[in-house]
Amino acid sequence: MVVSVPCLSVEDLSYGYPGHAVGHHVDFTVAAGEVLCVLGRNGEGKSTLFKTILGLLPPLAGAVRVDGEPISSWNSRRRALTFGYVPQSGAGAFPFTVREIVLMGRTAHRGAFTAPSAADREAAAMAINTLGIEHLAEREWARVSGGERQLALVARALAQEPRILVLDEPTASLDFGNQLRVLEAVRGLAETRALSVLLSTHHPEQAFACADKVAVLAGGELVRLGTPAEVITAETLHACYSVDVAVLPVADGRYRVCVPRLYLP
Repeated sequence: MVVSVPCLSVEDLSYGYPGHAVGHHVDFTVAAGEVLCVLGRNGEGKSTLFKTILGLLPPLAGAVRVDGEPISSWNSRRRALTFGYVPQSGAGAFPFTVREIVLMGRTAHRGAFTAPSAADREAAAMAINTLGIEHLAEREWARVSGGERQLALVARALAQEPRILVLDEPTASLDFGNQLRVLEAVRGLAETRALSVLLSTHHPEQAFACADKVAVLAGGELVRLGTPAEVITAETLHACYSVDVAVLPVADGRYRVCVPRLYLP
């Protein structure tokens, strides 16, 4: 992990919609080179939190800062040059190729009506190679699988060359192999490009594969924040998901799996 002054700071943040608060008094930081994994059951507001951090929704209270600077006054171009975003689904059903979808990540660097430069095309190609989807590059976006489209969205965000990467359940529609590919790419990019990475997942054990810290949302509050080993415990998972789970070490002990106690002897 890169030791750095925190790049992204979320300070006493309350978020939601006019007349309806979803989360209250959330505080955390994500340094350059660090990955923070957000856990919480459906409806806990993970996507709403991410949209507030990105500036797509105004905060109800508190602040989001990058390098200590509030981002509330930033224009859309500055946000796009700072944040890369991978939503749960997106890019529509237009007849673009996968390469063209990825190349759209360069729009903030060149403007919407400017032809892509050689540097833009090189950045898109590097992102495609990083995710291992070269074989999809010339295929039509609408004609690849849902998991392959998700990989292309991750590549599009990488082509953007952001400082902060926000991924909303990036492995939700992927098969097992592609889940691992995305998690490995996230971990590698955080370390090699000093990205601050914020991601959500419904698979707590994935945090052991890629995250430095884990944040657990429950009841509209941040109830736990710490390393994966500190946070992903049977007690925390029961409080979060209302299920009995055993958290078992495998291999060298760093990685752990979450197993329903129903299936244990």
